[in-house]
Amino acid sequence: MQTVSEWTCFGGDLSVHDHDSETLDCSMRFAVFEPPQAAEEPVPVLWYLSGLTCTWANVMEKSGLQRKASELGVMIVAPDTSPRGDKVADDEAYDLGQGAGFYLTATEDPWAKHYKMDQYVMEELPSIIRSNFAADMRRQSIFGHSMGGHGALTLALKNPGHFRSVSAFAPIAAPSQVPWGEKAFKAYLGDDEAAWKAYDACELVKQQQLETTILIDQGEDDQFLEEQLKPRLFEEACREAGQPLAIRMRPGYDHSYYFISTFMDDHIMHHAKALYA
Repeated sequence: MQTVSEWTCFGGDLSVHDHDSETLDCSMRFAVFEPPQAAEEPVPVLWYLSGLTCTWANVMEKSGLQRKASELGVMIVAPDTSPRGDKVADDEAYDLGQGAGFYLTATEDPWAKHYKMDQYVMEELPSIIRSNFAADMRRQSIFGHSMGGHGALTLALKNPGHFRSVSAFAPIAAPSQVPWGEKAFKAYLGDDEAAWKAYDACELVKQQQLETTILIDQGEDDQFLEEQLKPRLFEEACREAGQPLAIRMRPGYDHSYYFISTFMDDHIMHHAKALYA
């Protein structure tokens, strides 16, 4: 692991690191915010998964998360959204290939060699965090935005008990039923829609419910709400499955980090309550 950048922020430390990923077979970059409490003892870890076209930088530079994370003693880790590099398969479109890993393990060529973001987030990167930072890996939670909200929901539902809490900003809540998800799933997983169900929160919640309440914030003026996100389908699936869900529709807000930054403190407090319970 090589440290690329480091800044003091709200009494804590924000750092950016590169490493060679065995899982993804490429060099990867991630960011970590360590609150000041980490200087004294290991602190719980909150994972943030970003959306299409994003990197670690979007949330760390635009959301203002450091103030509340510093106050509550929560480490926040922001991975990249896909494998990267000249040897990694890509597509000219913004919603496929590099920047659009969809937090799954691809089975189709040319994607299968590198695109294993769920394994990376659940296995390899946690090992790096455990070995290099003052992280209490017994206490972890997860959240994300858009494609990353999809990732947070699916990883939590597929790994019950691993995360103490889960939340999302404007998640792609029913990927098998929207253009973004259909395009990505067909490319990465093939034409068999049965394989898609393993990465669709609406399908997963039918099989596995969490004890914790899932928190979702969604802007009512989000330009992608009706065509790409469809949170009401996930709300219906949770209701039928008996999964506790708090979905908050926010009038006037769109899909941007202006929306995310407005409610970021709420989400960090939601997770800190579970992490310090």
